[in-house]
Amino acid sequence: MKKRTAFVKQLLILNYSLLILTSCSVTKQISQSAKADVLDAKALQTAHVGISIFDPSTNKYLYNYQGDKYFVPASNIKIPTCYAAMKYLGDTLVGLKYKYDNGEYVIQGTGDPTFLHQEYLNQPVFNFLESLKNKTLIHFSTSNWKEKHWGSGWSWNDYEEYYMAERSPFPIYGNMIQFSLKEKQIKATPALFEKTLIYLPGSNPEYAQIERDINKNEFQITKGKNKFTEMEMPFVTDGYSIASLLLADTLHSLKPVFELPNYLDQPQHLSKIHSQLTDSLLKPMMHRSDNFFAEQSLLMVSNEMLGVMNDAKIIDTILKTDFKDLPQKPRWVDGSGLSRYNLFTPQDFVAILNKMKNEFGMERIKVIFATGGEGTISSYYKVDSGYIFAKTGTLSGVVAFSGFLYTKKGKLLIFSTLVNNHQATSTEVRKAMEKFLQGIRNKY
Repeated sequence: MKKRTAFVKQLLILNYSLLILTSCSVTKQISQSAKADVLDAKALQTAHVGISIFDPSTNKYLYNYQGDKYFVPASNIKIPTCYAAMKYLGDTLVGLKYKYDNGEYVIQGTGDPTFLHQEYLNQPVFNFLESLKNKTLIHFSTSNWKEKHWGSGWSWNDYEEYYMAERSPFPIYGNMIQFSLKEKQIKATPALFEKTLIYLPGSNPEYAQIERDINKNEFQITKGKNKFTEMEMPFVTDGYSIASLLLADTLHSLKPVFELPNYLDQPQHLSKIHSQLTDSLLKPMMHRSDNFFAEQSLLMVSNEMLGVMNDAKIIDTILKTDFKDLPQKPRWVDGSGLSRYNLFTPQDFVAILNKMKNEFGMERIKVIFATGGEGTISSYYKVDSGYIFAKTGTLSGVVAFSGFLYTKKGKLLIFSTLVNNHQATSTEVRKAMEKFLQGIRNKY
């Protein structure tokens, strides 16, 4: 009996030693690959690089290179935003809250960005509001809007760009204008904005260049160099104000919409109208890296949890609860990653991704995250597409890529790669990372 016990102990020690040696060997091999494919790559020699590769089955890191250092993550910020939305927005978005009070309706926006958005044909909120026209007065309760139209640290001089749609409590038409050329005239959708088009001397609609005043919905048309077909541009939201005008214009005979800034009824006293499936919002947010959807998703989480829309408050709440055990405390300031004030470590992203896997499951994640040949990685990871599910991030000098990787042996790994201050093209950096990650897939 003693001999058998001694033999079992020796066998356990041997197996443990082999496991340690194997782990050390894998770490060494990954380290060599990282050096050859990434760290010594011409495009990255002068850049700051952080890489973390984690095996959730053993709860151990296979590789860490500056994994505990802080980086500007760009749109990888959509990963914590997505986690919060998956956890707190339920299966279906709350598109509107309302109360019938003394013969009048008081409605309150929830930040839902799908209202009258061209991608969502079914519009329960619109159907509800349309049923009210000609019947009653409608008031907007504005007391839950405690934010600004732009996030902290955003590059304000990009205000005319499609990726800088303003945040608002009651988004409508994606807070964007679609300009197009029809019958040699500039047309706008929503049509209300055609009234604010200003044709300057010498302008030509067929070669139009459109510019907007930074603080007003006034659009100057000058003569451009290229033939005009169509373009998108954000409009000034001014809280609920422009939404009120657009809503009245869209519903036509709707009675006047008044704002009630001090209407402070408790959220639990308000009825709800649900709009879209939550994942129908999160999928395009992650696939095409939609900044507007991301910003509004975080504001919706804030509204659901705190009763107000405010980035700083909801971020502080999540950092003190769901993310209290992150390896390093991040600096998180917005929902989309447009701000360079954001600072996260690769280990932070690994920890959040691991939480997503454990709490929501990989099947849901595989729908929401893009895989090779899709979305922002449509030109990458095409070989054996379906083995990687991840989120990109790009700013000037910043390339980020974090997510889940299935190896050819069927092992699931979680990774985060963050690159700052590179002087190459984003394509060169992404190609280097693709070679490195595909190597890990093939070997392990």
